[in-house]
Amino acid sequence: MADIAVIGDRDSVYGFSALGLDVFYVREEDEIRKCFQRLANSDYGVIYITEASASVIPEEIEKCREKTLPAVILIPGIWGNTGEGINGVRKSVEQAVGSDILFRE
Repeated sequence: MADIAVIGDRDSVYGFSALGLDVFYVREEDEIRKCFQRLANSDYGVIYITEASASVIPEEIEKCREKTLPAVILIPGIWGNTGEGINGVRKSVEQAVGSDILFRE
């Protein structure tokens, strides 16, 4: 079974360790990039990353979306939701189904 990782600032992700997930505390852009690349090229099946951390490495995240594993899921941090996580879900569903079935208005 593949492991699950969580990347982000300490305040936003420390609670995930209580669930048994591997938690990686990062703050600086270089740290975020190196950590994400290392995890994406290892045995992790799912990488949760805060929207704030993901915002500094959009190219790396897009490369992962072209592969089957790992699944990259954006989560809000303690400072709130930017909407990028929901947009990612919408984009994935649209790609899989061919239309926006989740958020039709």
